[in-house]
Amino acid sequence: MGYRVAMVGACPYPAPQGSQVFLRDTALGLCARGHDVRLVVYGYGVGEDASGLPVHRSGRIPGARKTAAGPSFAKPLLDAALVRALRRVVRVHAIDIVHAHNYEGLLVALAARTRPIVYHAHNAMGDELAYFSPGTLRRAAAACGAWLDRTFPRRADHVIAPHQALADYLIRCGCEPSRLSVIPPPMDVNVFDVCCVTEARPPVVYAGNLDAYQNLGLLLEAMKRIREVFPDTRLIIATADPRPVPGAERVTTTGFAGLRAVLAADGVFACPRVSWSGYPIKLLNAMAAGMAIVACRGAAHPVTHEHDGLVAPDNDDAFAEALLRLLRDPALRRRLGAHARDTVARAHNPDHIAARTERIYASLLGESQTWNRE
Repeated sequence: MGYRVAMVGACPYPAPQGSQVFLRDTALGLCARGHDVRLVVYGYGVGEDASGLPVHRSGRIPGARKTAAGPSFAKPLLDAALVRALRRVVRVHAIDIVHAHNYEGLLVALAARTRPIVYHAHNAMGDELAYFSPGTLRRAAAACGAWLDRTFPRRADHVIAPHQALADYLIRCGCEPSRLSVIPPPMDVNVFDVCCVTEARPPVVYAGNLDAYQNLGLLLEAMKRIREVFPDTRLIIATADPRPVPGAERVTTTGFAGLRAVLAADGVFACPRVSWSGYPIKLLNAMAAGMAIVACRGAAHPVTHEHDGLVAPDNDDAFAEALLRLLRDPALRRRLGAHARDTVARAHNPDHIAARTERIYASLLGESQTWNRE
């Protein structure tokens, strides 16, 4: 018999954002192993959800339709409505455990006073909150974020961090090491076509949102250097974000099919992000598709330099030089791309990751039974 899980995301769903993909894929991995997982999310999203997961939505808030990450005036109302929705789902469906994704998901679970709570951390607020604040307030925002990190994650019954750097930080913030696990995000390589590498010079590709923490300024500066060497090099930005990007060809990707098509074509995938605490799902997507990638060290969590990608120092000219190296060398693109796909297949296998999550559930619920379907 499986567990009954309420998986909380304080976000619109579905939406073409990494956090929503992380939420969905975690739930799907557990469902495939026989658990009853119910998503509890905001009352709106973008398009239709094809996952087949039971989705429980909070009440709609008039005028609330923002899909981008970050604060908004509607957020407190959206989260209050989500608290009510979570309480209802827990009561009606006899939920065994609440699995809260990202910071606001944890706050909603704590406010709903449901137990036990697994907090699936996506980031540290001490790192990311400043990116959503005006320049004059960034220091104060970072201090506020650090206070949040010291105050709330330790209140969960168990914490899952996607990488060791975030786990170490949360321990320094007061989380008990025995109640914290490092489990990377799941990713199914089989849903991606393998990138077709050719002998022609490919474009540079970025896929994701355009928020400040993505550090796109570094990529645009790198393109200036690249175009000094290869003037006709294309920059493709695949995003659902409507904001323009100078010097780039825009591909609107509001669904998975569009993203898969972009990643299947030859290209050098660029991840200029330096914000250290999150886990860029865009990197896993590109790696699963067998693309050659260049990432900055701060956010290159799944990448081993020279094995399955190239890693450059944060905000360094080496980022442009690494892109140029891959643009010149199709054999290197093939080799790194093949290793990248293998890395994701091995280290991010959805069934293996779901099995590790099951063991956390069992320990919290006091069960001696372990699941043996790995």
